[in-house]
Amino acid sequence: MPAEPPAVGAAAAHVRATLDGVFTTVAQVRDAAARRLEDVRRAGRAPARDDLATLRPLLLSHLGPLVCGLGFIAAPGLLADAAWYMEWWQTGPAGRPSQLLRDLNPESSVLYDYTDWEWFTGPQSGAEKTVCGPYVDYLCSDEYVLTLSAPVRVDGEFAGVAAADVFARTFENEVVPALREIPAPAFVVNAPGRVMASNTASWPPGAVYRELPGYAARPCGGGIDRIALVVGG
Repeated sequence: MPAEPPAVGAAAAHVRATLDGVFTTVAQVRDAAARRLEDVRRAGRAPARDDLATLRPLLLSHLGPLVCGLGFIAAPGLLADAAWYMEWWQTGPAGRPSQLLRDLNPESSVLYDYTDWEWFTGPQSGAEKTVCGPYVDYLCSDEYVLTLSAPVRVDGEFAGVAAADVFARTFENEVVPALREIPAPAFVVNAPGRVMASNTASWPPGAVYRELPGYAARPCGGGIDRIALVVGG
């Protein structure tokens, strides 16, 4: 078996480092949300939306070139004054942060049911790091995005999700130079096999990859759920 080109290992490490950088931000939101919810519980009351508003300085400080959306998404029934709630901020068209406001009334016919999304169900089912996408985020930014998420737990109980959005084009710009160093077709795929970034027009972002002869998948590692670098022969 021929030796793996050094550029393959370097590209996999670069993909992992890029995602890890975002997950570091997600972890800060996770920890801050958990601490706030724990403080409220110790005070002997149920949390409310105003308690989550204390996260805003942290969220706003981490919006930037890579992270375009960031926040905490509550498990249904967590808050005393809202059955469903998202403390979510994102970079607006003019570069200014804005709060995402959606219909989260469970009785509404246009409820934004976030509990069906992979970025919510992954952490809820126990995954510590979930990468969802790329997908067109019609309900938030109307852009092609990746969402990285992690569970928030209070006394071992699932309380919600900390998550960050990254524009797919920004992620591509960050990792494609490393992919281009590989002297073969190469692309990054997520758990369902959807291409996240690529050095070849034959496998554009959003395409679905299934195992094929002549291609080998190399896990990017770092505890990130099934993100792999696929390289053709």
